[in-house]
Amino acid sequence: MNTIEMVDYGQLPAVRIRGADGAQAIVTLYGAHLVSWQGADGAERLFCSAASRLDGSRAIRGGVPLIFPQFAERGTGMRHGFARVATWRLQETGAGFAVFALEHSDLPAALAQAWPHGFALRLRVEVNGGALALAFEVTNTGADAFAFSAALHSYFLVSELARVRIGGVQEGALQIDDKFDTIYRGVKSAITLADGGATLRLAQSGFTDAVVWNPGALDAAALADMEEAEYRRFVCIEPALIAPLTLAPGAAWRGAHTVSIDTAS
Repeated sequence: MNTIEMVDYGQLPAVRIRGADGAQAIVTLYGAHLVSWQGADGAERLFCSAASRLDGSRAIRGGVPLIFPQFAERGTGMRHGFARVATWRLQETGAGFAVFALEHSDLPAALAQAWPHGFALRLRVEVNGGALALAFEVTNTGADAFAFSAALHSYFLVSELARVRIGGVQEGALQIDDKFDTIYRGVKSAITLADGGATLRLAQSGFTDAVVWNPGALDAAALADMEEAEYRRFVCIEPALIAPLTLAPGAAWRGAHTVSIDTAS
C-alpha cells in the first residue's frame, strides 16, 4: 500500500514515500534532499557518502542536492545556492508522491538578506515501480524580476566507475575512470547510464543542459565529506539550467526529470 511517514535520516527529519509496489524514496526536510531511491526491485540507486554529516551543519554529499539560485561559483552567492541548506516544508502528499515547499519567508535572516527576492519553490517527488519522477518549480512572487540557475545534482550509485557507460551526451558511449567535469549544452534526448546488468534512462524537460561529474581520486581525497575510494562508487549525471534564466514577477518555470530502470539491458 502507499504510505507517507516521517523518519529520521541520521539526525535529520525526513519523509519516506512508499508506493504500493514497494518502490520508495527518502527525502530530508533539510534541503528537500532526496537521499535514497529504490525501485520495486528493492535495489538502492543513489549514492550517499559514508562520511557525509547528516546533522544539518553542511550540505549532504550524495543523493540529489537541489541547486538554486546559482550553479557552482557562477554567481555572487554561496556555492550551488541556498536551497540545499534551507529547511523545507512538507506541503502535500498523495499516492506514491510528496511535494516539498520553500518560500522567502522560510529562510533564516542571513539567507533572506543574501537573496532579497520573493520566490516560491516546489519539489515533487514520485515513485512508481521502476521509475522516479522529480519536478522542480520556481515562481517569482516578488515585485522585481530575478535571474537564477538550477540543477538536480544526482549521484547515481554504480558497481564500479570504470564499468559505467553513459549514452546520449556525445557520439558514442562515454566512459570515465577518474576526474571528469563536463557540461553538455542543449540536451534534447534521453541519457542512459549502463552499469552491468541494468540501465537507467534519464529524461528531462525544462532543464536545457546536463552535467557529468566525478571528482576522481585526487579531488576525492581532498574532500572532508567523502572517503577516498568512494569516487569509484558513483557518477553524477544532473539535469541543469546553467545559463541564468530571468523570471518576471508572477512568472514560473518548471524543470522535470524522470529516471527509469531497465533491468533487461
